[in-house]
Amino acid sequence: FTQSSGIPANVKVHDRKDLDILQRELREIEGVTVLIYEQVCAAEKRRRRKRGLIPDPPRRIYINDDVCEGCGDCGLKSNCVAVLPLETQFGRKRVIDQSACNKDYSCVNGLCPSFVSVIGGKMRKNAPSANMDVEWTSLPEPKLPVIKGTYNIVLTGVGGTGIVTIGALLGMAAHLEKKGIGILDMIGLAQKGGAVLSHLRIGKSPEDIHSPRIASQGADLVIGGDLVVTGGHKTLSVIKSGHTKLVINSYEMITGDFTKNADMLFPSLEIKQAIQQTAGTDNTEFLDASRLATALIGDTIATNMFMLGFAFQRGLIPLERSSIEQAIEINGMSVESNKQSFLWGRRTAHDGKRVWELTASIVEGFLLEDPTEGLDELIQHRADVLTAYQNKAYAKRYLQLVERVRTIETDRLPGSLSLTEAVARYYFKLLAYKDEYEVARLYTNGDFLKKIRGRFEGDFRLKLHLAPPLFSHRDSHTGEPIKSAFGSWIFPVLKMLSRFKFLRGTAFDLFGKTKERRMERQLIQEYEQTIKELLRGLTKKNQNIALEIAKIPEQIRGYDMVKQRHFETAKSTEKKLLTQFRDSAKITVGLKSSEPVS
Repeated sequence: FTQSSGIPANVKVHDRKDLDILQRELREIEGVTVLIYEQVCAAEKRRRRKRGLIPDPPRRIYINDDVCEGCGDCGLKSNCVAVLPLETQFGRKRVIDQSACNKDYSCVNGLCPSFVSVIGGKMRKNAPSANMDVEWTSLPEPKLPVIKGTYNIVLTGVGGTGIVTIGALLGMAAHLEKKGIGILDMIGLAQKGGAVLSHLRIGKSPEDIHSPRIASQGADLVIGGDLVVTGGHKTLSVIKSGHTKLVINSYEMITGDFTKNADMLFPSLEIKQAIQQTAGTDNTEFLDASRLATALIGDTIATNMFMLGFAFQRGLIPLERSSIEQAIEINGMSVESNKQSFLWGRRTAHDGKRVWELTASIVEGFLLEDPTEGLDELIQHRADVLTAYQNKAYAKRYLQLVERVRTIETDRLPGSLSLTEAVARYYFKLLAYKDEYEVARLYTNGDFLKKIRGRFEGDFRLKLHLAPPLFSHRDSHTGEPIKSAFGSWIFPVLKMLSRFKFLRGTAFDLFGKTKERRMERQLIQEYEQTIKELLRGLTKKNQNIALEIAKIPEQIRGYDMVKQRHFETAKSTEKKLLTQFRDSAKITVGLKSSEPVS
């Protein structure tokens, strides 16, 4: 936007980041003011890039999950559904769904040093090809369902994942077989991330199709690309108990509410129960299609075609395989990828165990937590991390308090170790606060570059988006530090900085004098004293309150001003819980928070 583009000289043009500031300024002016916000929809830009109408920026955003605190500030800043939760052994972090990313880049504005720009290169396809050297027996052709009048299929999903395209492909396949087809796409205002339903009615001839809408309890098949949409009233209403077959993607695709609520829990169990109660357990099949399709094809956009292949091999699609494959070719978009997705869906339906074994070794980052990790392994792992973080003495400090909690909890509450586990997790979280030395270590210890090379290939450059505390300016309106992009030259600097971790907390620690670092050290001391108080008054009656108090550090996350806000909220909650605990324990606190810990 320049004067040469026809904008009058007296019209000021601002960057979109100034929107809130401008609104506040304009509201103070008496009379009429005009504010025009001009921006092409990011989802529309994505479509144009796919069609080659505008260039595709050679830049992707990657989140270093080791550095990420899971505060959710990036979601608030971007309001983007491509910023997904990543459950790890150190809690919930964030990950960018590269298949869904609109390349708006506003997530980088989150107050966090975990964001990295990957410039050039391309996404690595770890997936095995359809012609891999595995002795697959030839897939048997399924017995196709008989069409009686019409065969009614409902496709569910969210905007931007290809649900409408799947319906169009089935429509073309039916047309090629000279069958009748009626399609009704219900997308509402959904462009990306909103609920989408497609009704497909297939008849032996066009004369059999009178209306594309499927009546109540009229569906023969539901292919559920999204769990939430499939469990909604509009989908459940077309299901006939004991008749309708359902094939559903069980992957927990987060909703838009996650951008506002970082701790939102996905109600997958409740949704599955509602679906099964409506359709019947025998007629319902769940599979983690997103995880499988991404591992096999390398792209979540392959999920719905994978689901179609699965449903076809189950004998639920009344169309010939050759017709579906020809429709894919006629569509002309990502032909080979779509054919592979369809084939792998068929293979999964035929021999799912084998496919799961094949994908087990492909790291895709859907789940980084080892569900088999026991309490002893959890404690030892964190002690090892603290040794790398600082030294063995620091790890010993951690182990001593955790073992003290275990001893007293076992004595007071035989059979219970919940408090011990909570302290093991959250005392570690406080001890391993991410200061400048730790962020530098997490970028240069080898793990980060290994993950990057596992996700990207080709010739690429990295830029880290950081706001060094002693050098960065702060925004005059928000007070937040302004981030800058640092090229690969920063890695040797970070490597050197990480070696000065022995200065942490000493008089020579330049970074340790900031308000944030003083707060973090204070939190450690206060937590140690709080746990000792809990142990003195721990009973079966108040163990649940004690557990809630021990988990308070989970609420303290983020960096700089974000962490300060979470700190204030968490301490307010802790104060109320401690009052309840003290009332139940009837004990007198002997230590003040400012006194040294023995």
